[in-house]
Amino acid sequence: MRRANMKTNENQLSKKDLFRANWRWLWSSQLSWNYERMMAPGYLYTVLPFLKRFYQNDELVDMMKMHSQFFNTNAFTGPFIIGMDLAIEAHQGSKAKDTVAGIKTGLMGPLAGVGDTIFGVIIPTICGSIGAYMGLKGNALGAIIWLLVNIFVLFARFAILPMGYYQGEKLIDSAQGKLNAITDSAILLGVTVVGALIPTVIKAHVPFVFKAGKVTLKLQTVLNQIMPSLIPVLLVAFVYWLLGRKKMTSTKVILLVLVLGIVLSYFHILGA
Repeated sequence: MRRANMKTNENQLSKKDLFRANWRWLWSSQLSWNYERMMAPGYLYTVLPFLKRFYQNDELVDMMKMHSQFFNTNAFTGPFIIGMDLAIEAHQGSKAKDTVAGIKTGLMGPLAGVGDTIFGVIIPTICGSIGAYMGLKGNALGAIIWLLVNIFVLFARFAILPMGYYQGEKLIDSAQGKLNAITDSAILLGVTVVGALIPTVIKAHVPFVFKAGKVTLKLQTVLNQIMPSLIPVLLVAFVYWLLGRKKMTSTKVILLVLVLGIVLSYFHILGA
């Protein structure tokens, strides 16, 4: 028990550590975009120094692979997830792998919506309009206001990661012995969010229409009566099946899906 406590104390992060994580995320979150993993390389770069502190050898490699999985959220609100992640891993180590993965998956969507609305729409629209209007009138204060707003946003985002870290610590302190329940809930939330993305993001339907005399039957209507968004679900299941095959890479899957889409669209079997 004493050894476990010593490990927890060694993994306790200071304000300097949280500032370091904030700084790494500030520079890496938007510089590592790719269509396969989105912001995951930036996330891994942010937490890598702490992973090296928490883990060794195979555990370190395993957790690095987990943090290399798909991740995409708003760059301003993303530090809240990082803070919770660091707090949980500092206390639970690799045992919290599924919990952390579930929290990342479950929170990145909602926090993206919040961040995009506040930092991407409301603040730029209101403050930018005021500053631009004053600038058009020849008032230099408009540019100063816009500059001050951006400085405020910069400092505000540095407060979000510590907020997430302390919330993560509260979660651990109030849920000792209930890690399995938290893990299951986080995984369920993550699966639900990913499942909800299928019918909203993937657009595919069957345009085939059967005609016999005066009878017209649209195949897509029949499929919708069986299960709405059945075709997108089947497409996602097919892609997951392909990714599980040996020697099948994500690049090959993308090219295969692209070719199949063109061929099926040409013969009016599948449409977007």
